[in-house]
Parts: sequence; structure tokens; C-alpha cells
Amino acid sequence: MRRFLWLLGGLGLALPAPAAAAGGPVSPEQGGAGASAPGGDVAYIALGAGDRTVIESVRRAGGTVDRFTSLRGSFGVPGVASDGSATGVSADGRTLVLSGGVGRYPIVRTRLVVLDAPRLLTRARITLPGWFTVDAISPTGRWLYLIHYPSARNTNRYEVRAYDLADRRLVAKPVIDPREPDEAMQGFPMTRAMSADGRWAYTLYDRGRGAPFIHALDTERRTAACIDLPGLSGADISGMRLVVGRGGATLSVAGPHGPVAVVNMRTRAVGRPAPAPAPPPARSAAVPAHGHRPWAFVALGLVALAALAGLLWRSGRRRPASPVTRRPAR
Repeated sequence: MRRFLWLLGGLGLALPAPAAAAGGPVSPEQGGAGASAPGGDVAYIALGAGDRTVIESVRRAGGTVDRFTSLRGSFGVPGVASDGSATGVSADGRTLVLSGGVGRYPIVRTRLVVLDAPRLLTRARITLPGWFTVDAISPTGRWLYLIHYPSARNTNRYEVRAYDLADRRLVAKPVIDPREPDEAMQGFPMTRAMSADGRWAYTLYDRGRGAPFIHALDTERRTAACIDLPGLSGADISGMRLVVGRGGATLSVAGPHGPVAVVNMRTRAVGRPAPAPAPPPARSAAVPAHGHRPWAFVALGLVALAALAGLLWRSGRRRPASPVTRRPAR
């Protein structure tokens, strides 16, 4: 049975990433790489099995299936960006949230299932009226963040809502940037990065003709910040990624050739990355540290030898011939 389930997982990895229309939500995913806690070594993969869903916990190193279970209904790992980024696992590794599959439109209700991640035991099944997608989860699994689409016909309108998993209630007020409470959040999610502790969820959004922006969600304090990137207006950000700096002090937008924008997360100021320092001029191994060139010494030595040879030659030509002693005649 375990070998059969792992074969299903291998087939699932070949499935394409979930598609989404521009400005629309990202669908839950079955198969694929699954979801894991930030820095975690276990991935959770959902696999379709008729009218049920098989959930596997898989070791990233080696691909060993540690545990699996089966759920009634169709569920998937929540997708959060077009590059295949996923969510649903709390940073402490204790909570796993899956989204119900979309059967037909318009969507009038949203189904979620909450599991104890280490044991893959169902904790709760949640049904919400309206259309929601899972966006993030807090490090301890207390708060679940959902994107709510008030209109099924206009997916460019949406808001972030918090759900209290402990009290099983949806917080009435949307999660907004308190500095810009009236700014509408519109765009399509391109990529996602998490802080090392799982507190901050950073999502890069494409606005189409407008400047892209980063949605920084504080999953502990239920607040957010929208950081505009005017320097990237009109740029193709489809292949870019977000890189969290050491200690979370900076957040970089990186393209194929390196960072193109850097955000100071304390001030939220956006700047261009510092140019890379020019490498020092290459010093030839044949050049000594004092800067003289060895061929100069060789040339001087040759000149000296030539001069000495010339002196010896001239000295030999000027030497008088030795006198010849004649014997007297007898």
C-alpha cells in the first residue's frame, strides 16, 4: 500500500502547477511538491483518489513516506502564487490546513479541513459562506489568513481576513495596512517568501500596468503593509523571487542576474541594490610585490655579459705576440 501511494505521489509531481486567470485566485493543488513549514524537512502532499483525498507526509531528503491518511472529499494544498508557492503548514509543524476543491462556479461556500500535522488526524472541518482561499497561517497555528472574494464575477476585488482557529470564528474586520486604510489591494500573486520564524508572509504582486508591490503580512499581530515598487513599473517580474535578508532586516526582489530592489523592512524604504565592489586588478604571478619585472633583470644581465665578453675580446686582440728565441748557428 505504501509503495502504491508513493507511486501516486510520483505521478502527482508531473502535474502542472494550478492555473489562474490574471487577477484571480490560485487554486488548491493536488500532487506537486506539497507544502512544508519554513525550513521544515517534511512536505505534505495531497493526492486525489476518487471521491477521497490521500494526504502523505514525505521526507524531503530521500522521499520517504512517513505517514498517510485518507479524507472524505476533494482537498488540496493551498496555492498562494503563480510560481507554485504553497502554504498551510504552521511554523511549529503542528497544524496543517487544506482547501476544498472548486467544483463549480459561482462559488457559494468554501470548505477547509484542519489536521494535526504530525499524526495526520482531523481536528476540524470548516465551511464558510462565500469564496475564500487560504493565504497564510501563523507560527503556532492560532490564526489562519484567508483571501475573501466578495464577488465571484470580479476577482480583482478581494480582502484579507483572519480566522481564529481556536474559537472557530471569522474576524469581522479585514486585515489592512493601517498607514493606508483606504488603499485597495489589487493584483496577481507571483511569488511568496516566508521569514525564518514563519511570522511574516511576503507576496510579490503584479498590478499589470501599475507598479508591482509586496504584501507583507504579519501573521502574529494580524496586520499588513503594502510596499510599492515604483522602480519596477513596466518590468517583467514573472521570473523574479523574494529573498529575506539575514535577521529579516531586508527583503530583496531578485531577478535572474541578482537583486533589482531592496526593501528596508524597518522603514519600508525601497532602494536599489548597492553595486557589487569591483574585483582588485589581477596580479600576475610573475610580477614581484615591489613592482619590478623579472625580464628587466634578465635584460640587464645579458647586457652586462655582452659588455664583459666585448672587453675580453678587445683585450685579447691588443696582447703583443710572444718573441721567438733563435738559436745561434753552429
